[in-house]
Amino acid sequence: MSRRPAVPDATAVESRAVAAYLGLALGDALGATVEFMTPAEIRAAYGVHDAIRGGGWLGLKCGQVTDDTTMALALGEAILEQRAVLPEAVARAFDRWMRAKPVDIGSTVRRGILNWRATGAPEVAESERDAGNGACMRCLPVALATLGAGSEAVRAASRAQAHVTHHNALSDAATECVVEMVQAGLCGAGRDELRALANALVARHREFEFDGRSVTNPSGYVVDTLRAVFQALFGSDDFESCVIDVVNRGGDADTTGAIAGMIAGALYGRDALPVRWLRDLDAGVARACEAQGGALLGAALPPRHAAAAD
Repeated sequence: MSRRPAVPDATAVESRAVAAYLGLALGDALGATVEFMTPAEIRAAYGVHDAIRGGGWLGLKCGQVTDDTTMALALGEAILEQRAVLPEAVARAFDRWMRAKPVDIGSTVRRGILNWRATGAPEVAESERDAGNGACMRCLPVALATLGAGSEAVRAASRAQAHVTHHNALSDAATECVVEMVQAGLCGAGRDELRALANALVARHREFEFDGRSVTNPSGYVVDTLRAVFQALFGSDDFESCVIDVVNRGGDADTTGAIAGMIAGALYGRDALPVRWLRDLDAGVARACEAQGGALLGAALPPRHAAAAD
């Protein structure tokens, strides 16, 4: 990971952190309606899908979110409890989350949690099958909690949460890139700086190349997910346009919306979030996102380090 810009005013950072968390939830809630639809099906049903309305294959209430947001909140709780990103604590939090019967759960996530129950091991074996987007979609709490830490510490924390369910080089690379992009946005970086981070990922893993043909109907494969997110992020110049673009590509739209929303929230800030979407977002989810957005900042840093970061 490259060096991040110095952390600016704490109030500004906290506002962007809350925007990133709310952006995650807004993208999730918007995208869930059209998850697994094709762009043509979305156009036939909605023209341009730009309203939080619920429904979709999960039959959600208006403003309800999916596993993208609720897993992030579970991870955030574990980090706040321990003031660190500890694999065992993360695994326990995910186990509690699954026992609460979430509205949706991915097969790789389920397999990882069942592995924890059976073995007590908070890390699955490395596998080519684990290149899904499940670790990336929930990474925001790590980005917030490790803001101000060195690159190696951030990377270790990212993998500590990811490997509970996803142990794969492409998943790791994608998740770490998103963490770095969020942290850069929190520190005031612009779109060009974020694009440089995306380009650095492409240089290491050519699979993520996103220039050229438009990505539509992206699958849960993390490469498809990030290529769609990057195209929407760098092909727009505001939060709303970015998220509308990516979810109208269809496919795994709740997750592309969630990841695009967290990055764009950090990049553009809270004032950029559409008021009508915030009004329609589930109130309990919104309160949880706002609370964790501020509380998680620097939560995994040693006390002296955290004080210096402030």
